[in-house]
Amino acid sequence: MKIEVNKENCIGCGLCVSICPEVFAMDENGKSEILEGNIEKFKNAIDDSIRSCPVNAIEEV
Repeated sequence: MKIEVNKENCIGCGLCVSICPEVFAMDENGKSEILEGNIEKFKNAIDDSIRSCPVNAIEEV
């Protein structure tokens, strides 16, 4: 599984971080970023984050 955050679309609401802090964090510009590591085990929470993003800035690629 590989996911990306579109930084231009991200509004920095932090919903993805609250749903799955093991995978998402806020960067120095207040935008979501993906943390390093094995994210496969968090697939359900990642899918929830993708569906919950109000601006569809997260996608599986």
